[in-house]
Amino acid sequence: MSNNEPSRRLEPLLTTEDLAEYLQVPLKTIYDWRTNGTGPTAYKFGRHLRYRACDVEAWIADQVA
Repeated sequence: MSNNEPSRRLEPLLTTEDLAEYLQVPLKTIYDWRTNGTGPTAYKFGRHLRYRACDVEAWIADQVA
């Protein structure tokens, strides 16, 4: 990276457990939302699911009734 390029910080990724704790819902609910396609976007790295905070925030905003 050259000196005149802005530095890029990677956004931390949430685990499924992190997301369940953050939303205060059971872990099973997160898995059910994923199965039904109604939860926030998840990214799969091998056997591991991760969620970007910006995707979770956008998903929360879409849930407003």
